[in-house]
Amino acid sequence: MRITRRFLLSLLLVVGAGLPHAARAQDPQVMMPAQSAEKAKDLLQQAIQALGGDAYLAVRDVSVIGRLGQFGHSGDLTGYTVFYDFSKLPDKDRIEFSSKRNIIEAFDGDHGWVMDRGGVSDASEDSVKQRQEDLKVDIDMILRYRLKEPGVILRYGGFDVVELKESDWVELVDSDQRRIRIALARSTHLPIQERVETRDPTYHTPSEDITHFSNYHPIQGVQTPFQIARERNGRKIFQAFFDDFKYNTGLADSLFTKQSLEERYGKVGNKYKDKKNKNRAP
Repeated sequence: MRITRRFLLSLLLVVGAGLPHAARAQDPQVMMPAQSAEKAKDLLQQAIQALGGDAYLAVRDVSVIGRLGQFGHSGDLTGYTVFYDFSKLPDKDRIEFSSKRNIIEAFDGDHGWVMDRGGVSDASEDSVKQRQEDLKVDIDMILRYRLKEPGVILRYGGFDVVELKESDWVELVDSDQRRIRIALARSTHLPIQERVETRDPTYHTPSEDITHFSNYHPIQGVQTPFQIARERNGRKIFQAFFDDFKYNTGLADSLFTKQSLEERYGKVGNKYKDKKNKNRAP
């Protein structure tokens, strides 16, 4: 049987007319800007409550142990490394790599330092800028701090099936024109995916980072994803599996300083020197 275009158009009109008014009103294409913003705000508040509500908002520091999978340019897995990550909100972070914890990066606002076999040095300007950019689009930073920033625009992005789950998209555009889209599962209201669209400041080429959140578990009243993966422009960047989470352990500011790395190097640096001298011995 031949189905004509006119028949299909008539069928769509009939089906559309039969939909409840409330359902049609949720179409982001027909919502007024204020209505769309209010819908997005309500969904984000549901997400905050699903993540733990007051317990989630009260998080001040996080201590994590996990395994980081890294990928090469071809997208192949190049291996896993153990990491220990300590962060103090909003902008202090320290990550120690390998079971020996002898490679360390530490950041405090717009300052950063690196410890490796050669000692302690200032982090590169690019790595500090990248760290600050990552904070701007970090989903926890958005939900805890950025929603009330001047110039932030919220929109409802509509219904979708994301990660095989019925979901709603919420879109946020900040004053620097970063476009951030968050998929919230309808069954749990938890974030399951984040998409960040930016443009290269020099060449103005578009770029998209997609972050996946899964395997949620309640930790101290906070729903916590134990698996996070990210891809950039279709290429896998990393995949992290977390083995342990602790919130609000009272991390000291001194942990995120150059001096703390120098003290750490004072303990492990002699091992490097001894090994180097041993290799030189006849």
